[in-house]
Amino acid sequence: MARYYATGKRKTAAAKVWLSKGSGKIVVNGMSLDEWLGGHEALKLRVRLPLALTKMEESVDIVAKTLGGGYSAQADALKHGISKALCEMDEAFRAVLKPHGLLTRDARVVERKKYGKHKARRSPQFSKR
Repeated sequence: MARYYATGKRKTAAAKVWLSKGSGKIVVNGMSLDEWLGGHEALKLRVRLPLALTKMEESVDIVAKTLGGGYSAQADALKHGISKALCEMDEAFRAVLKPHGLLTRDARVVERKKYGKHKARRSPQFSKR
């Protein structure tokens, strides 16, 4: 049985994704998707988006491990990883996923703090006297 591997990333979160033929089970960090994301229905839809677009919801099993960041960034990293794994499985999916921006790594990360500043750009309050 063939297994396809891909890594998805977003901010400081990363997701290792293994995709194989199956019945549509999604296991993240040893838990089902519903258990892992709880009541966050919008995030669950976001994670399942690449599967819905390629009509593979009921034909692949996904095992994933996520680390770093918060649950929202981890969900986006998982979405990116699933998209890349689907392309690894069948190159024809690339034409479906790319127009929706699912193969692009969202490169926005937190800007580093600079010395003499309170945050990355926030300056100390100016005092004239």
